[in-house]
Amino acid sequence: MKLLNTYDDRDEAEEAAEKLTGEKRLASERDSTVVIYNLFGIPSWGNFHRLGMYNLGELKSLLERRATWQPADKARHAEILATLKTAAKNYSVEIPTHWI
Repeated sequence: MKLLNTYDDRDEAEEAAEKLTGEKRLASERDSTVVIYNLFGIPSWGNFHRLGMYNLGELKSLLERRATWQPADKARHAEILATLKTAAKNYSVEIPTHWI
Protein backbone atom coordinates (compact mmCIF):
# COMPACT_ATOMS: atom_id res chain seq x y z
CA MET A 1 0.00 0.00 0.00
CA LYS A 2 1.08 3.52 -0.77
CA LEU A 3 -0.17 6.97 0.10
CA LEU A 4 -2.68 7.80 -2.63
CA ASN A 5 -4.14 11.11 -1.45
CA THR A 6 -4.58 13.42 1.52
CA TYR A 7 -7.74 15.14 2.71
CA ASP A 8 -8.57 17.97 5.10
CA ASP A 9 -12.10 16.72 5.78
CA ARG A 10 -12.80 13.41 7.53
CA ASP A 11 -16.10 12.77 5.72
CA GLU A 12 -14.47 13.38 2.34
CA ALA A 13 -11.59 11.05 3.27
CA GLU A 14 -13.96 8.29 4.41
CA GLU A 15 -16.03 8.67 1.24
CA ALA A 16 -12.88 8.33 -0.87
CA ALA A 17 -11.77 5.25 1.08
CA GLU A 18 -15.11 3.60 0.31
CA LYS A 19 -14.44 3.98 -3.42
CA LEU A 20 -11.17 2.04 -3.37
CA THR A 21 -10.79 -1.62 -4.17
CA GLY A 22 -8.23 -3.84 -2.49
CA GLU A 23 -6.39 -3.07 0.71
CA LYS A 24 -6.90 0.40 2.10
CA ARG A 25 -6.25 2.35 5.25
CA LEU A 26 -7.21 5.81 6.39
CA ALA A 27 -4.86 7.41 8.91
CA SER A 28 -5.11 10.80 10.54
CA GLU A 29 -2.29 12.99 11.75
CA ARG A 30 -2.38 16.18 13.69
CA ASP A 31 -0.18 19.14 12.90
CA SER A 32 -0.77 21.78 15.57
CA THR A 33 -4.53 22.30 15.38
CA VAL A 34 -5.02 20.88 11.87
CA VAL A 35 -5.95 17.25 11.24
CA ILE A 36 -4.95 15.70 7.93
CA TYR A 37 -6.34 12.38 6.68
CA ASN A 38 -3.99 10.19 4.65
CA LEU A 39 -5.53 7.59 2.37
CA PHE A 40 -3.37 4.56 1.71
CA GLY A 41 -4.28 1.92 -0.84
CA ILE A 42 -3.21 -0.11 -3.83
CA PRO A 43 -1.90 2.20 -6.54
CA SER A 44 -3.84 1.23 -9.66
CA TRP A 45 -5.37 3.20 -12.49
CA GLY A 46 -8.79 1.93 -11.43
CA ASN A 47 -8.35 3.30 -7.93
CA PHE A 48 -6.99 6.59 -9.25
CA HIS A 49 -10.00 6.87 -11.57
CA ARG A 50 -12.44 6.14 -8.73
CA LEU A 51 -10.79 8.94 -6.73
CA GLY A 52 -11.03 11.37 -9.65
CA MET A 53 -7.28 11.76 -9.91
CA TYR A 54 -4.96 12.57 -12.83
CA ASN A 55 -7.78 13.66 -15.17
CA LEU A 56 -8.55 10.02 -15.97
CA GLY A 57 -12.23 10.80 -16.58
CA GLU A 58 -11.25 13.43 -19.13
CA LEU A 59 -8.78 11.00 -20.72
CA LYS A 60 -11.55 8.41 -21.08
CA SER A 61 -13.76 10.97 -22.79
CA LEU A 62 -10.94 12.00 -25.12
CA LEU A 63 -10.14 8.42 -26.08
CA GLU A 64 -13.79 7.65 -26.84
CA ARG A 65 -13.73 10.29 -29.56
CA ARG A 66 -10.14 9.84 -30.68
CA ALA A 67 -11.08 9.60 -34.38
CA THR A 68 -12.37 13.19 -34.39
CA TRP A 69 -9.62 14.88 -32.39
CA GLN A 70 -8.86 18.51 -33.08
CA PRO A 71 -5.43 20.05 -32.37
CA ALA A 72 -6.63 21.17 -28.93
CA ASP A 73 -7.64 17.58 -28.10
CA LYS A 74 -4.21 16.30 -29.13
CA ALA A 75 -2.53 18.91 -26.97
CA ARG A 76 -4.71 18.06 -23.96
CA HIS A 77 -4.00 14.35 -24.46
CA ALA A 78 -0.27 15.10 -24.41
CA GLU A 79 -0.67 17.13 -21.19
CA ILE A 80 -2.58 14.35 -19.46
CA LEU A 81 -0.05 11.74 -20.60
CA ALA A 82 2.82 13.81 -19.23
CA THR A 83 1.12 13.79 -15.82
CA LEU A 84 0.38 10.07 -16.09
CA LYS A 85 4.02 9.30 -16.88
CA THR A 86 5.06 10.99 -13.65
CA ALA A 87 2.38 9.12 -11.67
CA ALA A 88 3.36 5.83 -13.32
CA LYS A 89 6.97 6.36 -12.31
CA ASN A 90 6.08 7.38 -8.74
CA TYR A 91 3.74 4.44 -8.18
CA SER A 92 5.54 1.82 -10.33
CA VAL A 93 2.54 1.19 -12.57
CA GLU A 94 2.47 0.99 -16.36
CA ILE A 95 0.39 3.19 -18.59
CA PRO A 96 -1.88 1.03 -20.77
CA THR A 97 -0.74 1.20 -24.40
CA HIS A 98 -4.25 2.05 -25.66
CA TRP A 99 -4.02 5.33 -23.71
CA ILE A 100 -0.96 6.43 -25.67
